Amino acid sequence: MERVVIVRYSELGLKSEQVRRRMERALIEHLRRAVPGVRVSRERGRVYLHTSSEEAAERASRVFGVASASPAEVVSSEFEELLRAGEEFAVPRVGRRSFALRVRRVGTHGYRSTDVAKELGRRVVERTGARVELKNPEVEIFVEVRGEKAYLYDRVIRGVGGLPYGTQGRVLALVSGGIDSPVAAWLMMRRGAEVSVLFMNPQPLVDERTPRRAQQAVRVLASWAPEPLRMYTAPYGEVLIRLLKAQDYRMGCVLCKRMMYRVAERIAEREGALAVVTGESLGQVASQTLHNLAAISASVRIPVLRPLIAMDKEEIIALARRIGTYEVSVQPANCCLGPPPKPVTRASVERAVRAEQGLEVERLADELAEAAELVEVSGEEA
Repeated sequence: MERVVIVRYSELGLKSEQVRRRMERALIEHLRRAVPGVRVSRERGRVYLHTSSEEAAERASRVFGVASASPAEVVSSEFEELLRAGEEFAVPRVGRRSFALRVRRVGTHGYRSTDVAKELGRRVVERTGARVELKNPEVEIFVEVRGEKAYLYDRVIRGVGGLPYGTQGRVLALVSGGIDSPVAAWLMMRRGAEVSVLFMNPQPLVDERTPRRAQQAVRVLASWAPEPLRMYTAPYGEVLIRLLKAQDYRMGCVLCKRMMYRVAERIAEREGALAVVTGESLGQVASQTLHNLAAISASVRIPVLRPLIAMDKEEIIALARRIGTYEVSVQPANCCLGPPPKPVTRASVERAVRAEQGLEVERLADELAEAAELVEVSGEEA
């Protein structure tokens, strides 16, 4: 009996024919990378991995663009053959537990979905004595009839969803290694953006645990991507000390972020990235008030994307746990030791510009971007 993994997508099916075909090709390529050596076929709305491996379904569920995956047995859609195969599939899985049959049919056949459900259900009840329970069954058996074939399965593994990686252009994500920024980068990956990473290393204001945590977080992100992630590390510490000593000391956090954005803009241009991504959430800390975000954003011309802007901390933590970055992000590490005790919360662009006078911020941003070191981080190391 042939076995496959059914891979489903949802949002791709809403695209125009030309766009859908392009995204399907990308999705299939990423599935091949996730499950090396597997034969792949497709039809509208479905991709099939020709393998009996349960692990293949789990791997497929982590590919961006996949809505769900199911290991399945392939049988004939001829009515009697389908009933016989369905009975042999369902009986050992049901045992004496309550069950439901979920039958779906695509194409023209000499029977209806309800015909399959009624007759197959009757046979399973006769063989097992189990009770049919449509609302809250202990076991669900799925029968999907498509053309001349039918697929039998009892597991639907939730996929990550979104769009295939790399189909929406490149972005540069500022990643610190804390809880928020890796989640923001992952959300952009999920929406099909190809992600490069910039870590602004604040040493000597922190010890080696902080850059190590950032790289570990990027390794987890890379485990979700079909290829290594490009990670830049800029030596930010000495410049940050100068910014925090500015005459308008309450503006320290705003000046820090404005410099980060400037360096990110320069590296984004080098990478061919169309936007900068940050982990900011409105009002979470002093630098993330609406006034301060406006003053920070005014330092660059490149679009700044903030996927977490309307999320609260618990929502972000839940996502970090799902992604796998949470355990890394909560490792002991120091934060910047220089923020002012009472940072400004209602900064203006004019105040920021005044505070930067004499600091040669554009030259410093050029130097930091030039000094940034590039490495490729593979998820295999996670």
